[in-house]
Amino acid sequence: MITQFYQNIILKNPKSILIILIIALFTFGYYSKDFKLDASSETLLIEGDPDLEYLKEITNRYGSKEFLILTYTPNEGMISDVSINNLLSLKYKIQSLNWVHSVITLLDIPLLNNSDAPLQERLENFKTLKDEDIDKERGFNEILSSPVFRNFVISEDGKTSGIIVNIKNKKLIENISNKTKEEIEAHKDLIKKQNHQNILEIRDVIKSYNNIGKINLGGIPMIADDMMTFIKSDIVVFGLGVLLFIIATLWFVFRKLIWIIVPISSCFFSVIIMTGLLGLLGWKVTVISSNFIALMLILTMAMNIHMSTRFLQIKEIYPNKKIIELITLTTNKMFWPILYTALTTIIAFLSLIFSEIKPIIDFGWMMTLGLITSFVITFTLLPSLINFMPKEKIFQKKQEESKITSFFAQISLNNQKTIFTLTIVVIIFSLIGISRLEVENSFINYFSKKTEIYKGMKLIDEKLGGTTPLEVILKFPKKENKKSDDDDFEDWGDEENENDDKYWFTKDKIDRISSVHNYLDDLPQVGKVLSFSSIIDVATMLNNNKPLGTLEMGVLYSKIPESIKTEIIDPYISIENNEARINLRIIDSQENLRRNDLIKKINYDLKNELGLKESEFKLGGVLILFNNLLQSLFKSQILTLGLVMIGIFGMFVILFKNIKLSLIGVVPNFIAAFFILGIIGLIGIPLDMMTITIAAITIGIAVDNSIHYIYRFKEEFSASKDYNKTLILCHSTVGKAILNTSITIVFGFSILVLSKFIPTIYFGIFTGLAMLLAMVSVLTLLPSLILLIKPFNK
Repeated sequence: MITQFYQNIILKNPKSILIILIIALFTFGYYSKDFKLDASSETLLIEGDPDLEYLKEITNRYGSKEFLILTYTPNEGMISDVSINNLLSLKYKIQSLNWVHSVITLLDIPLLNNSDAPLQERLENFKTLKDEDIDKERGFNEILSSPVFRNFVISEDGKTSGIIVNIKNKKLIENISNKTKEEIEAHKDLIKKQNHQNILEIRDVIKSYNNIGKINLGGIPMIADDMMTFIKSDIVVFGLGVLLFIIATLWFVFRKLIWIIVPISSCFFSVIIMTGLLGLLGWKVTVISSNFIALMLILTMAMNIHMSTRFLQIKEIYPNKKIIELITLTTNKMFWPILYTALTTIIAFLSLIFSEIKPIIDFGWMMTLGLITSFVITFTLLPSLINFMPKEKIFQKKQEESKITSFFAQISLNNQKTIFTLTIVVIIFSLIGISRLEVENSFINYFSKKTEIYKGMKLIDEKLGGTTPLEVILKFPKKENKKSDDDDFEDWGDEENENDDKYWFTKDKIDRISSVHNYLDDLPQVGKVLSFSSIIDVATMLNNNKPLGTLEMGVLYSKIPESIKTEIIDPYISIENNEARINLRIIDSQENLRRNDLIKKINYDLKNELGLKESEFKLGGVLILFNNLLQSLFKSQILTLGLVMIGIFGMFVILFKNIKLSLIGVVPNFIAAFFILGIIGLIGIPLDMMTITIAAITIGIAVDNSIHYIYRFKEEFSASKDYNKTLILCHSTVGKAILNTSITIVFGFSILVLSKFIPTIYFGIFTGLAMLLAMVSVLTLLPSLILLIKPFNK
């Protein structure tokens, strides 16, 4: 019934179908204007991660501004008059930008140990390095030795300083609950545009100060904006690169302009319609799905090469048939194998939706819709266009027998023992490599060393205390005595200003904060640690190295100017919630860093070494979120691969109605996928968001070759009843199509090496390599297994 409908409606009405497709092209082409990109940090998280909610809670409680960070290494000494004047000029220039809230530099740090005046007076009338009557050498050394500011605004060697650029809070749209999803998305897009403009402006400022020293830009807003640039670049470069290669491949295969125009038209229609669909549905392309256009071009081209090759072969057999008859015969023979190849590839991409990682889930749905679009276009546009071509022009220049497929045919016939031995070696090799797979990865290593993201993060890592933040929240018992027994210190202020806040500072709390702080500071993977303990150390130094009593701390807290309290103390204690926050940064570029082991060690040691109860502390922050993502990769790899294997084997059973034949069909492709995972494991490349998709996608795409080969073998064998003759015939016909499509796919994926995002480069290299191995397996191992098992009845 489906065949009859297709022939009567599609094949017999090429003009109507072409008009409908052109209307669809322009309609979806219009909606492609809504095609958007997304490089926000949310695209690199597990969907619904509870640790993300906890991080938002911490941020709201302790306050956090969005900021950029500049590293400044002057040509002259840090405290020379020239360097100070240059830094001051740079600060004021950045401060003049209308989106900047504040700029904190070395010159803004309060110097509290620069005179012999009483402490209270020094707190209320503090000086900074930019004041003219200050002893700059003494002030610089105070900052350099400060437990708070060393490795924060100044490197330990005193040669590099950090410039913190706090960004004005972006106003959220009012009454957000009353706004539609479209209005919220439009607001987010506006913020992204503003952020892009901000980055351009500050880069222009940096460029104008290049002569004063080495300045690098860092920070999440900059990374997000650069990622957007990478995605745009990748989409254009991948799309154009793959398109040019496909044109070259089509010319090499068919040597006729018409057989370039027809398949390219299918690719063009598929990509434009799919882009419009994404815009219409509001799906955004992330760094993970930035290669979807290249993948669509590759997969659409594979379908078209198989269709075109079979059409020309049928025309050669039946030269006197009408074009409509040739098209009908071609579509009858190719509909089911191409449908099943599309379905198996869809199963591969659909398996990604179970990964829990949002960009991978979106990529799975996106490519599923893309494959459906490609299939529909292939079976509507291609036959319609051929219908309009003059019959005398629809031919292919006579080509010689393929030496490569003939070589594989002879190997399959004469060297089966060698093939099976090599297969066993490959399996063993793969299992060894898979056993060594790991997920530990550094975000910094996702980028080329030439990018500003890498340079900035590396310098911050090495000079300014690390990049990836981790929060340790200490929770104290609800009720405690207001005054400590060991404290007889008298109040400084008036009785009427007394409040309960000053009595929060008890010995137990201070000791606990200090012990946890010191423990974390001793860990080799940890860079800068900041907590209330850091403030206590500064206060002790200011008190002539005499420890302050707990009530003294409370009174000091009540007397500190609000500007200092807000910036230095409030981010680390919450009297209202009876909590203390310890903020530390991990040295992300450290080679032996094992995040999961580090998190487990901190949790274990806080309970068993420091004696804290599980309810008395909690870890949070970006490190936890990134680690959750990495740890989910193994689960995602096993789950997606398992689903693909089961789904595709089931499809083979339905298609061929033969268990033995189904096993024969999937084995070469499973081996290719496992081999690539083995190589990744043996080389020591950690799994990331891109490489975990390789095995599933490889099986889904490579298995297409098995379907075409077995389907053709079954058809030809029913006529000849001779396994050897059928093998040689299949290698010279469908084998050539498999070779041509595989080469197109392999080189198509190789275009991805031009990306600036390292995981995308790995994805291109290893998927291309896997496809090459899968092609060799289908043209050697698959026919050898058919000859060994003989699954067809004579």
